[in-house]
Amino acid sequence: MNYRKAAAEAVASALNSQQITAEQAERLMTVPPNPEMGDIAFPCFSLAKQFRKAPPQIAAELQRSILESPEAGSIFLKVEAVGGYLNFYLKRGMLVKSVISEVLSKGEDYGKTEEGKGKRILVEFSSPNIAKPFHIGHLVTTALGSSIERIYAFLGYDTVKINHIGDWGTQFGKLISAYKRWGDAAAIQKDPINELLKIYVKFHTEAELHPELEDEARLYFKKLEEGDPEVRALWQFFVDASLQEFNRIYRLLDITFDSYAGESFYSDKMPEVVELLREKNLLEESDGAQVVRFEEDRLPPCIILKSDGTTIYATRDLAAAIYRKRTYDFYKNVYVVGTPQALHFKQIFAVLEKMGYEWAKDCVHVGFGYVRFPDRVLSTRHGDVVLLEDVLQESIEKTKEVIKNSSTSKNIDDLDEVAEKIGVGAILYSFLKNGREKDIIFTWKDILDFEGESGPYVQYAYARGRSVLRKAAESGIDYTAADLSLADGAEEFELAKLIYSYESVVREAAQKYEPCCVTRFVTDLAQSFNKFYNTCSIMKSEPALRDARLMITEATCTCIKSALHLIGVRVVEKM
Repeated sequence: MNYRKAAAEAVASALNSQQITAEQAERLMTVPPNPEMGDIAFPCFSLAKQFRKAPPQIAAELQRSILESPEAGSIFLKVEAVGGYLNFYLKRGMLVKSVISEVLSKGEDYGKTEEGKGKRILVEFSSPNIAKPFHIGHLVTTALGSSIERIYAFLGYDTVKINHIGDWGTQFGKLISAYKRWGDAAAIQKDPINELLKIYVKFHTEAELHPELEDEARLYFKKLEEGDPEVRALWQFFVDASLQEFNRIYRLLDITFDSYAGESFYSDKMPEVVELLREKNLLEESDGAQVVRFEEDRLPPCIILKSDGTTIYATRDLAAAIYRKRTYDFYKNVYVVGTPQALHFKQIFAVLEKMGYEWAKDCVHVGFGYVRFPDRVLSTRHGDVVLLEDVLQESIEKTKEVIKNSSTSKNIDDLDEVAEKIGVGAILYSFLKNGREKDIIFTWKDILDFEGESGPYVQYAYARGRSVLRKAAESGIDYTAADLSLADGAEEFELAKLIYSYESVVREAAQKYEPCCVTRFVTDLAQSFNKFYNTCSIMKSEPALRDARLMITEATCTCIKSALHLIGVRVVEKM
């Protein structure tokens, strides 16, 4: 049952639906910060101007009207007017029964909607650069983008996951120049990414002493754009070797893509973009380069062609956006790219608007902060990088040690698999637990804290619940016909209320592009379940109440697993 909707309909009915509709009232409904203030609250402040009355008076009049309705008494325990709020208190047994029954009926489909039916959302994320290692900073876009895609898919949208690989640009001129000077084919075949990084870093070191190397690199990139066979063959070698490495890490993260169309894919589509801009008289010359200017200098000019005639990543992003609209006819085109690129995307979207594309408004840049280490800074150019694979493997090894030293984890047979799920999940959780625009402070103490706000803590709550259910099965207990209305204690009620909020939490996460909404929800759910577990003796309760509590345990596990999936974290049955 939709209790928010029921409360909204009660408000609209009391007003004869003249001043506010049920849909409008439902959007205004909030959850009070303190359960003693009710379970659902309707703020009356927005009605003060219409009614020319003080909010407390409006709340009191609404209360009297609603209490006269027989329907209200069958749903709500009580309705109170406090200040300018109308507070609705739900009947515990009724809420527990309706919510838990729905979860057990729908399983992992609980909370899913069809609001996105017929709408396609493209999510571009990860997008590492070819021939450069996958460092820890890349995980932010990878984890965030994957979670956003999962959230929208959960709400019924047709999603397309795009990995816009950085496989084009002047850096390849530098890499080709470096390879021709210092490349060791055998060494690169054996360890492509690390060997390519070495010569790339060496190029920058040498270029500081010999600036003419930069000119040579620009010449090689021009040859690449012109299709020089030898240069193209080297480029393809770099691409193939890098993708092989990237896919190994994606498998570890349990992430897949629908498209790997990178920057090079659009190399033959860029001339059309340049021609369209010329036809619309949008190109201007500036110091030999071709740029698009904006009215009143609200944005810096967007460079389309450099002075040597080569393209820039703005040209490629314009070609990509136009191609995606033609190919996918998207509802939203989402770019999960660091906040420092905000100006770039403002320019891209503004150029698309000037070109007359109304769908430019459907392009969205989702920014995020940096990964901060207490004493380190990430920089690919100088080789001082924290490699993602090293971090993931270290997390897995640290998790193994924790499990081995735990007195409650002696019966785990598949230690490697469990440690991988917990170790990788711990990293993903920590990257998604706060608002995406905040910097991530990386400390092992917080990431692998099995008792605090962490991935392992939530996974342990799930494993604990599954352990209870296994014991029930081993004891031959069939709880499928339990009377849920018996479970009307405070702990059961709080669990049911949290589970009931799942759908609205996922919707909020989608609207804000903030997976942290889901992360906070599942953490709260784990904490609430642990309180329930420690307070209510599930297996020692009298049989009827025991069975009801087992149903609640199963429903909670189902919801935890579903929410963890949305942030890319896999569950473990034993810890």
